[in-house]
Amino acid sequence: MAAPEPITRYNPPELGQPPGYSQIVEVSHGRMIFLAGQTAVDADGNVVGKGDFAAQAAQVFRNISLALTARGYDASNLVKLTVFLTDMNNLAVYREARNRFFATVRPVAAPAITLVEVSKLYGPDFLIEIEAIAAA
Repeated sequence: MAAPEPITRYNPPELGQPPGYSQIVEVSHGRMIFLAGQTAVDADGNVVGKGDFAAQAAQVFRNISLALTARGYDASNLVKLTVFLTDMNNLAVYREARNRFFATVRPVAAPAITLVEVSKLYGPDFLIEIEAIAAA
């Protein structure tokens, strides 16, 4: 008998098929890492894309990728994201960046995601922050 997959994603029909994420992600064994909230900063601590949500979203996903790679993971290992936007009008642009990021792995990953609008983030120039949990 084959060992179960370490990460299984479910979308019970009663909950519907969500666009770009999973309703349930089960981690059956292995290790987990927790990523601190990632914002649009480069390696030198400079804000990338001040006032430009698309540029900030791209940088946030780039930072998530760098953090995952540092521990031998990739986008397919993500099981949970919590996304903070300062303006829900940027939802479509966020989804485009998210879909590009998850399309980098096969099969396309679809972690559980919670997305909320907040009045502000820790720095006045930040428009998006994402924290993540990955498993292998």
